[in-house]
Amino acid sequence: RKMLLLRALLLSASCRGLVPTGARLFLDEAQPGVLERFAETGVFYGVTTNPLILSRASVPCTVESLKDLARRALDCGYEEIMLQSWGESAEELVSRGLDLAAIDAAVVVKLPITRDGVVAATRLKAKEVRICMTACYAKHQALVAAALGADYLAPYLGRMTDLGADGLSECLAMSAALDAMRAETRLLVASLRDLDSLFDVLAAGADATFSKDVADRLFHVDATDAAAREFERLARDNSPRLLAS
Repeated sequence: RKMLLLRALLLSASCRGLVPTGARLFLDEAQPGVLERFAETGVFYGVTTNPLILSRASVPCTVESLKDLARRALDCGYEEIMLQSWGESAEELVSRGLDLAAIDAAVVVKLPITRDGVVAATRLKAKEVRICMTACYAKHQALVAAALGADYLAPYLGRMTDLGADGLSECLAMSAALDAMRAETRLLVASLRDLDSLFDVLAAGADATFSKDVADRLFHVDATDAAAREFERLARDNSPRLLAS
């Protein structure tokens, strides 16, 4: 059933010319050393953060700290960094969002897809701030993100599944809705905990953001590592220098 859904979604999107040209992979991370390590692979388009990610990395949730983090990430070569605004009202979200957007043109401001978050997003979009609506748990929220013109929508696949929903099916439905609406909003699937889920969302044409633990697994397959070691052994044993000696 899952593969039928994937095929139907890809066929529908391709018929409309809506399959994204190049999936974007983002790293959920705020530790500079980790950002540097994965930047050198050239695989990741950008970095995503939120207050939880900052807390785990012991990075203070202040505009000044985020300015430093953004500089470090962009110096590593990432194209975008997502920084989440915070505040107890739409006004506070807008004010802090403007401060974050002023850091660099590569900053995308994240906002929770609550009523206050949507009001703040509308005001920020009017000022040409790029927006990612986050903490998405229901497929109808994709309609809201598309209608306000959000640049990204970040549904939490793993957390939706934890709550009893079929997280993948929900994300596929969101992707189909965005395509049908001809929305410019990119689906950035978050809360991805394994490579199978990552593969499924990318195969459906969505972007993905995930932790360093999942990212590490991208580069390690036992059979591939064993083959590489064997190639190295054969190259070494067949070296002219060794044969001459």
